[in-house]
Amino acid sequence: MWALAAVAPLIERRLGRETGYVLAAALLILAGLLGVVARDPLTGAPTSAEWRWKPSLEVAFSLRLDGLAWLFCLLVLGVGALIFAYCARYLPEDEPHGIFYAQLTAFGAAMLGLVLAGDMVLLFVFWELTTVLSFLLIGTTGPKSARPALPARQALLVTALGGLALLVAVVLLAVTAGTTDIGGVIAARDEVLDSPLAPSVAGLLILAAFTKSAQFPFHFWLPGAMVAVTPVSAYLHAATMVKAGIYLLLRFSAVYAEQPGWSLTLTVVGLVTAVLGALQALREHDLKALLAYSTMSQLGLLVGAIGIGTTVALAAAILHTLAHALFKATLFMLVGVIDREAGSRDIRELGGLRRVMPVTATLTGLAGLSMAGVLPMVGFVSKESLFQGFYGADLFPGSGVLAATLAVTASALTFAYSIRIFYGAFAGPTTQEQLYEPAWPFLAPAAVAAVLGLVLGPAVAVLNPLMRRAVLDAEPWGEPPYFSFWHGLSPELALSALTVSLGLILFAYRAGVEALLQRLPPLGGAVLFERAYQALLRFGELVGRPDLRTAPAPFLARPVLALVALGAVGAVLLGPPDGISLRPEDGPLVWATLLVLVPVVLALVVARTSVAAVVLLGTAGLVVAVWFVLAGAPDVALTLLLVEVLTAVVAAFVLHGLVPYARRSGRGRNVLAAAAAVLAGCAAAGATLALTGRRAPSPAGEHYLHNAESETKGTNVVNTILVDYRGLDTLGESVVLVAVALGVALLMSGTPGPTARGGLAAAAYTEVLGPAYRLLTPAVAALSGYLFLRGHDEPGGGFIAALTAGTAVALAPLAGAPLPRWLSGGPLLACGLVLALAPGLLATATGRPFLTPMFTPGGGFSTALLFDAGVFALVLGLMATVVRRLGGDTGSRTW
Repeated sequence: MWALAAVAPLIERRLGRETGYVLAAALLILAGLLGVVARDPLTGAPTSAEWRWKPSLEVAFSLRLDGLAWLFCLLVLGVGALIFAYCARYLPEDEPHGIFYAQLTAFGAAMLGLVLAGDMVLLFVFWELTTVLSFLLIGTTGPKSARPALPARQALLVTALGGLALLVAVVLLAVTAGTTDIGGVIAARDEVLDSPLAPSVAGLLILAAFTKSAQFPFHFWLPGAMVAVTPVSAYLHAATMVKAGIYLLLRFSAVYAEQPGWSLTLTVVGLVTAVLGALQALREHDLKALLAYSTMSQLGLLVGAIGIGTTVALAAAILHTLAHALFKATLFMLVGVIDREAGSRDIRELGGLRRVMPVTATLTGLAGLSMAGVLPMVGFVSKESLFQGFYGADLFPGSGVLAATLAVTASALTFAYSIRIFYGAFAGPTTQEQLYEPAWPFLAPAAVAAVLGLVLGPAVAVLNPLMRRAVLDAEPWGEPPYFSFWHGLSPELALSALTVSLGLILFAYRAGVEALLQRLPPLGGAVLFERAYQALLRFGELVGRPDLRTAPAPFLARPVLALVALGAVGAVLLGPPDGISLRPEDGPLVWATLLVLVPVVLALVVARTSVAAVVLLGTAGLVVAVWFVLAGAPDVALTLLLVEVLTAVVAAFVLHGLVPYARRSGRGRNVLAAAAAVLAGCAAAGATLALTGRRAPSPAGEHYLHNAESETKGTNVVNTILVDYRGLDTLGESVVLVAVALGVALLMSGTPGPTARGGLAAAAYTEVLGPAYRLLTPAVAALSGYLFLRGHDEPGGGFIAALTAGTAVALAPLAGAPLPRWLSGGPLLACGLVLALAPGLLATATGRPFLTPMFTPGGGFSTALLFDAGVFALVLGLMATVVRRLGGDTGSRTW
């Protein structure tokens, strides 16, 4: 599906909104392929695939298809196919939809990855992807008049809170069970429950599920998300996002189902949410808002049933998850049809649509009957099963009666608002003119879901193999019930009859009920959340106000002194380190080189101009580079030398146009600054000595020195560490470079560069630098390529080669030379990330740990060279971004 998301914009350019049909067909094909793979899971043997990318941490890209995962895959792919087919007629024909299709496909892919994840770390990654993609879909697809940014932000913050809780739970479970494999955690159930961390982990998992599945008091983001276009709402409510929390609870029920705290919390909060959501739905006039609160109520019933924890209750929750997906997808799509045809979703403005839209009315009636739990719909079977599960609760004396009472109350309210939907939109006189039944392609997706809800009621027995396997995956020690359409006379049937009777009474007295409900306070929370959010922002401004200064000295004082204090505390608590050597055997040339630093630093302190300070700072770096050469570290020396050159050039960009002379400070401030500088220097020197002053190499260093050539086919130990042994660290640092480039581009957007302010290069020295630049650039490029190719065996490598090429890029504005169009930050950074990730993905695909180098026969070529090329492109991309933004050479690109 990720590949589909990538190509969706390309398909949309040719097919327009009809792309929805292509994506729907692709999802059905994928469902068919998974169905072939799912034959074994339905007989009790999960199908799994694993790519171990970090064996030392036991973290793997692990996929696991069992009965429970297959059920949710059916929802994601099946309902997703209907939604995409619906998009092909719902979306405007004369607007571009490529980005929308890509985001919606990625949204489904993230949910699919979540339910297939066999590793908790992978589950967390996909969990967060659903959060981010839902934020994008809610915030970018709704009408501007609805201000979608606010509900999108609320959804992001609330679900991100749950994501943090899930992350902590994953870490604690990994520590407790000794593995991040979900199957391994379930197998280590006794160890997990015996741990003192068990209550905390259970609470964190519950918090994550509550935020994702809109349980009270985290419910308010879900109704706000209705500002998104109807296909997004339908997919989010029926098969993705909110079902992620349900899946999480079902998956870990195998561990926590019999724990009293888990069961009581889920049951109480779930049933309270079910009743409150149904009450609020009954007072809504906007059909989408009504359905949003309806989803909240139905999710509450699911959470409550999972909390009961018996095999019957879990089976009912799983069946009702399927039933809810069918009727909720149908209703949302049909509300979109009504909104598109009638121009309104307010039931006070609708009426009599059954006369002009009979097919729409029939389909809405079928879905409403299933939601209300009425014969012969599949919702009737699932609702009766829920009643059976709640009535059998044994949490405390009388808990079964209390749980069944709350479930019947919520279901009676559900029956009432289901009738309200149909009566408000389709009954009574027709209030609008010139309305027509939509074409069948527009209604077909909703019709498929509605008819399935009708057919699966009497034929519910065909679902028993899937339901049985899914229930056993959620609760491996019980015997799943057998679903059938008719059980005869039973307490559940009596509760269903009571539900219908109460629902009819509520509808009969709807005027009084509505008047009573309107007097109740709204089931809000969004306003309170927004106030708390704004208060937090104001508190942050208050805390950061002392540092909101343009002068660097006050800004740096606090962190510098904090580091000094931290070093002092560490020195006192840990005492002097052992094994420190000051290397007295170093020759006089080394000490003389270091002594040269003293006058350079003193001159830097008393420098009166910024230019002098930059020159002296570069001189100090040059002296240190010479010392590195004498100490036997040519790679480090070359890197430092190039960094100093680039720092000086970038400083010239920054200082251009600023006040040429620094303000004179008072005597007291100079004394304080000198004291802070001396303390910081002493702390840095002490830390360096303590951490690196031991004479003997570390065990890791010994390993690198003795095995680098045989294991990596390279003799430059520094480079092999960067691209072979510690490639993951280098990849993380490369991502930081991308973040820095993005930050520079964003901060400098809209700010005129030096060229726009009058030019950085004066004509007097442009005439000199211009020809020199054009003459030396090819030589610098050749040197850069040479350093890159030799880096695995001699001093050099991608980083140093990029710094070398970066000097030519940085000097271009000073020489008055424009940068070529291809030398732009965006393409270079994207290319660099692809090249850096490619060796890792290739290694994973062949069963090796992530970023493990691979060699051609004979060892002439290593994939580490591709990784190094990625580092080269990323560093050069950062330099191009900085030069274009600070040097004013933006050309036709922004960065």
